[in-house]
Amino acid sequence: MSSAAPSPTPARRLPLAGVLRVGRPSDIWFKPALSVVVAVGVPNLTLLALGRLDLAMYTMAGSLCALYAHNLPYAARARALAWVVLGMLASVAVALVTASLTSSAVVLVAVGALLAAAQKALCDATRIGPPGPVIFAFISSASLFAPQTLGQVPGHLALATAAGAWAWLVGMAPGLVRPHGPERRATARALNAAAAYAEMFVETSASAAESAETSAASPGRDRARAAGAAAVHAAWQSLLATGARSEPRRALERLLVRAEIALAAPADTDPGRLRSWARDLRGTGPVPSVEPASVADELLGVEAERAVGGSPLADRLGPLLPLALRTALGCALAGYVSLALGVGRPYWAIVTAASLYQANITLTWSRGVQRVVGNLVGVLLFAAVAPLAHLGPAALVLCCLAFNFGAEALISRNYWLGSICVTPMALLITEFTGFQRPGELMTDRIVDTVVGALVGFAAAVVVTNRRAGDRIENALDTVERAREHTARLIAAERPGPGALEAARRGLASALVELRATADAAAGEWWQRAVPTERVLLAERTGHRTLATAVRRQGLHVLEGKRA
Repeated sequence: MSSAAPSPTPARRLPLAGVLRVGRPSDIWFKPALSVVVAVGVPNLTLLALGRLDLAMYTMAGSLCALYAHNLPYAARARALAWVVLGMLASVAVALVTASLTSSAVVLVAVGALLAAAQKALCDATRIGPPGPVIFAFISSASLFAPQTLGQVPGHLALATAAGAWAWLVGMAPGLVRPHGPERRATARALNAAAAYAEMFVETSASAAESAETSAASPGRDRARAAGAAAVHAAWQSLLATGARSEPRRALERLLVRAEIALAAPADTDPGRLRSWARDLRGTGPVPSVEPASVADELLGVEAERAVGGSPLADRLGPLLPLALRTALGCALAGYVSLALGVGRPYWAIVTAASLYQANITLTWSRGVQRVVGNLVGVLLFAAVAPLAHLGPAALVLCCLAFNFGAEALISRNYWLGSICVTPMALLITEFTGFQRPGELMTDRIVDTVVGALVGFAAAVVVTNRRAGDRIENALDTVERAREHTARLIAAERPGPGALEAARRGLASALVELRATADAAAGEWWQRAVPTERVLLAERTGHRTLATAVRRQGLHVLEGKRA
């Protein structure tokens, strides 16, 4: 039950420490980096050979779609990439038609802001993942300010479509060599996360005999357990998207069973073995073979899996309306301030504002700092590279490709590092139609970056997200209902076929959603205080119920062996 609403939480201190800290690279950083080079390089080099590099902006619209969906299994990736390409084409079509109908900068900025808001809402609702809406906003905003006639629109859209089809092929190509690569990586992450929780459990337990249900509360342990549950849930979602249950998928499912056992019985887990299996999954060798648990067929039942579906897209869009409103307001104001200052490319301010908006104000602030620092350093890099790029069109294309690779190679370590390469790449793209004065480009970029960051963040402060507190209450209620349902099935003498497994999957999904919702609300301003104690209690009781369900299904360590 909900307690009385606490007083609103005031503005929190905005962090500076750690905002620019460089982290470890993504385990697949090279995949989007190489993919975008191939997806962009082939169309651009073709246009270069034809002497029509001025059309590169339109092929870039389709080529940059290759940045998406690298974590998805190939069956799901094919669908996701197709929707990304269609979404990009729709955005570009709106922008080009608008540009051909009016030259009013005021109207163009308004349309750019509305497009950015729609792109933000749809990318977050569909959970497409990095790089999110920023690529859509970059392409559509630039297209709005490209001189255009209605008669040119079909041809330009045809170029974007052809490049998008090529990007789709590039994104799917690795499946010919390693068809189960994404599922293997997701399973490896789950095994490593479960191993990390088991190690922390042992380190923080008062005695070797202490169990997960009776151990003292530990915030660090709670975090590790939540991270493990999220990784296991993500891995199951990855496997569910693969289609037919082939033998490699069955082997991966059995490894995920071991990860779930580790979360349920960390004291009886050998983290070293889990990590060894994870290492084996990174390569191209066969999936490690493990003995099936006593009721593996029930655990891996497709019927139970399908019983736990995601919420409809319309339901996910509702809570995102404040973020969409922030984006629309911030992008519009940033564009108009840029126009008032006489900047010739206000779409850079729009894109800067659009790139800021994260799940809450605190994260938005951090992204703003990273964006400003990265862009300012990137402008200096452009000044150093411009003489080389101006040697000729071929040098210009090759420099752009190098910055494409650098951006994707660095951005997973920290956003500001990626921005160092994104900034000169964006500046060089404007020169595909002809070389321009570097000083003017650099000045416009700096002004638009500062304007976009300041105005965009101000809009985030003004447009409060009062729904964040309601989402926590709803998530808590969902967890409690799922826990009670699972507990009833545990107590039942003979639950229906797959019923307990479906309930357990539903509870796991609800717990993952609760943690994500609480983390997002924790960095939001001017809302009810986050009920931290209630969230922690719901998580602990929920995970205890999950562990009990695992034992009820017979998924215990076999014959005294360690998982």
